[in-house]
Amino acid sequence: MTRLRLDVSYDGGDFSGWAVQPSRRTVAGVLIEAFARLTGPEVELGLTVAGRTDAGVHATGQVCHVDLPDELWETLRASLLRRLAALMPPDARVRAITPVPETFDARFSATFRRYEYRVADTVYGPQPLRRNDTLHWVRPLDLERLNVAAEGLVGLHDFAAYCKRKEHATTVRAIDRLQWHREPDGVAVATVRADAFCQAMVRSLVGAMLTVGDGRREPEWPAGLLVLRERSSEVTVAPAHGLTLVEVGYPDEAEYAGRAEATRRLRVP
Repeated sequence: MTRLRLDVSYDGGDFSGWAVQPSRRTVAGVLIEAFARLTGPEVELGLTVAGRTDAGVHATGQVCHVDLPDELWETLRASLLRRLAALMPPDARVRAITPVPETFDARFSATFRRYEYRVADTVYGPQPLRRNDTLHWVRPLDLERLNVAAEGLVGLHDFAAYCKRKEHATTVRAIDRLQWHREPDGVAVATVRADAFCQAMVRSLVGAMLTVGDGRREPEWPAGLLVLRERSSEVTVAPAHGLTLVEVGYPDEAEYAGRAEATRRLRVP
């Protein structure tokens, strides 16, 4: 078998998230369907993704891996990317296909995931061409207050207050970057990077910080919720369409297996 790394982008607006769901259109679903037309439905791809994005969330830097029989890969090597482009819908693209060692695991070998959340607090709202990936916030945002709130959330913490808890799953995460800046067009962008995220965590963090940025909460409030061991009902989850997965990081090839083993010890009960 040959393991292939796929770099994937998609507009999440018309998808019910990444993971395959019966009777729902998902990114994994259309990707598996496209592969099946090339390889036959009997080929088990072992599709594994770096991060299962929720319904409506976009990606410019998603990563997944599949396994193809060696003979099939040799047959498709020269044309696979072009053929997938013809078979995939216009709102999902495989941008690159790279053979990788079998020790590579798109999920467990990853060292970080980086997301961006875009917010337009201008009176007129988002630019028309960015309306599908930018939230319109009707209250003016103070960037300094946003960044003070962000500083209190950086580090290794239990983010139970910001996560949809899953049985036997940890809500402890390590955020190594969380900051806000403004783009030239005035849009406020939150960049958040961590080893991993639990469900709805990024949008919950953004939702909490926005109430600080518009003056309704004090900058210390988001960090103060970290003492909670269950989801806070005071935190509003920001809408999905403002969020984009922009990058997944990996170590050198020699470290794939070690990183995957260490991650499994942390993530799998």
